[in-house]
Amino acid sequence: MNRIEKTFQQLKQNNRKALITFITAGDPDLGSTVKYIHALEEGGADIIELGVPFSDPLADGPVIQKASLRSLKSGTTLKKIIQTVRRVRKNSSIPVILMSSYNPIFRYGEETFVKDSIKAGVDGIIVPDLPPEEATSLCKFSKNKGLDMIFLLAPTSTDERIKIVSRISGGFIYYVSLTGVTGTREKLSKNLKANISKIKRMSSKPVAIGFGISNPGQAAFSAGISDGAIIGSAIVKIIEKGQENSKTPKNIKQFVHYIKKAVMNS
Repeated sequence: MNRIEKTFQQLKQNNRKALITFITAGDPDLGSTVKYIHALEEGGADIIELGVPFSDPLADGPVIQKASLRSLKSGTTLKKIIQTVRRVRKNSSIPVILMSSYNPIFRYGEETFVKDSIKAGVDGIIVPDLPPEEATSLCKFSKNKGLDMIFLLAPTSTDERIKIVSRISGGFIYYVSLTGVTGTREKLSKNLKANISKIKRMSSKPVAIGFGISNPGQAAFSAGISDGAIIGSAIVKIIEKGQENSKTPKNIKQFVHYIKKAVMNS
């Protein structure tokens, strides 16, 4: 059982839900990323996703696309991100997930990527553009090394897809709350509760909801009907507004604490 599974188990024992936070690694540079990771943890995040910047992302909305461009301009690479996780591990044991398009992993080499990630202290990976049918080899390497490979479900997922993802997803199932790209939304899908209930009937894996969550009310509602809420674009906006601002870590910490309180009361 790795850190992700332990976190969900401990939260369940305490009748709590997970707050999963996302930032783009290397935005605006990897030194800042280390500070932001600590700010997220201090604010109350239970799990942290680090986005791997890519020039042609599949599901990123404009906020995260701009963050990826800032990151790439600073020279961020997948290898450097893994090294950054190793640096974070010197004084933090919070679960860390890398969220990446498949191309950077393919270029890195699947087996080498998994080995280096495990060695650095990465706990899981999410590859939005790699469907289960095409993930056999990466799943094999990940499972053998104890790296959780987390798959996505969406409002359009069929019963068969739910069964497949339930069987092979490690750590938890990432439910994409809406069709489209990442970004803040004024309202969540009216079918969200019914869709989560269906997945929970078909799977024993924890389910966390992402895409579109941007405020305490949305986070509380999402956590209340699932096992956790994922929030990203709203945090990335804080980073964008506070570039080269020494108060950015403090602002991130305060915002996450604000969301965490809502999740705890869900």
